[in-house]
Amino acid sequence: MSPGNEEQIEYWNGKAGQTWVRSMDRIDGMLAPITQALLERAAVKPGERVIDVGCGCGSTAIELLRRGALVFGLDVSEPMLALAKERATAAGLKGFAFKRADAAAQPLTPDHELVLSRFGVMFFSKPAEAFRNIRTGMTPDGRLVFVCWQAMAENAWMSTAGQAVMAFLSKPATAPDPRAPGPFAFADREYLRSILESAGFTGVEIEDFRTKLHVGDDLDQAMEFQKDIGPVARALAELEGETRDRALAAARAALAAHLGPKGIDLGAACWLVTARNPGR
Repeated sequence: MSPGNEEQIEYWNGKAGQTWVRSMDRIDGMLAPITQALLERAAVKPGERVIDVGCGCGSTAIELLRRGALVFGLDVSEPMLALAKERATAAGLKGFAFKRADAAAQPLTPDHELVLSRFGVMFFSKPAEAFRNIRTGMTPDGRLVFVCWQAMAENAWMSTAGQAVMAFLSKPATAPDPRAPGPFAFADREYLRSILESAGFTGVEIEDFRTKLHVGDDLDQAMEFQKDIGPVARALAELEGETRDRALAAARAALAAHLGPKGIDLGAACWLVTARNPGR
């Protein structure tokens, strides 16, 4: 494991990893439009060797395997990797290996035509160094394709309830570093470009990709999901008594304003990123 990434490793092997395992089906369903766009852009071919960075519970790895790829899935979360292995085996798929490892430090062989990631690359403590290491696992002219979040304010699927509870949460003494490891670390498009170019990638393209995410069939389901992740989950952990109840009521009211006949669909904004490894 890479020095400096210990906090993220601990986080994803604790409650966060268990939450994703428990919520896998719901998360996969919600992220389906983004996953489809990512896989279309990757255009993997049968027989290609792929590194899936931050493969989590194996959702993208399994889709790649079904398209005939050979997949090496990396993640720091043991609970999520265990489920990934279980799912791939149960589906009768071959040609995969999953390893608990930090992609920032894992030694790689330079024979992978594609490196892909669905929201798995924003958590490196030293992102340029991490991408430099990832590039060592790629063939000359190998493809890098990943998706990461734009700013939280652009992602109503999280900010709608999040903004409602923020008034009830304690404020840090100093403003948090927007580029610190976390879901929105690559919100700044030019910062992201600079990381990839400094890591040696060429042909960097960063596409503004927007869609709607289905966060719940009804208000109760949407609230249950929000309680698992983001600011609402923080409110549950940090607040008590009447203040906690008021924060949850505020989040519920904010979501209720978007309730339609089919449930709640809220906007999402990502960067869909492609780049090439020019070789040594």
